[in-house]
Amino acid sequence: MERPKLRGPRLLKALLVSWQGLVQAWQQEAAFRQEMALAVVVIPLGLYLGQNGIERVLLIGPMFLVIIVELINSAVEATVDRIGIEPNALSGMAKDFGSAAVWISLLFLAVTWLLVLWPA
Repeated sequence: MERPKLRGPRLLKALLVSWQGLVQAWQQEAAFRQEMALAVVVIPLGLYLGQNGIERVLLIGPMFLVIIVELINSAVEATVDRIGIEPNALSGMAKDFGSAAVWISLLFLAVTWLLVLWPA
C-alpha cells in the first residue's frame, strides 16, 4: 500500500503519520481495539481512584505502556509478515517475543494496580 507524500512542517507531518498509524492499528488489530477498550475503563478509573498525582500516574501510566507495547508488537508482526508468510523459526520467535512483551506489560498494569490500591 503506497503512502501519500506529506507536505508541511515536520511536526505536523509527524503527527499525521502517527495518526495514520493509530487508525491502521484500530482497523487491523483486534488486540489494539481490546486494549483501547480497557483503556477507556482504566484511565478514568485510575484518575478517580488515585489519591494524589503520583498514584494517578502509577494507575494510568502502565495502561499507556500496554498500548505502546501493542503498537510495537504490531509493527514487528507486520514486518515479519512482509518478509514472508512461510513458517520460519526466527519469524515465530520474533512474534512470540512481541506477544510476551504485551503480556508482561499487562501483568505490570495489574501488579501496579494491586500495589497502589491494596489496603496497607
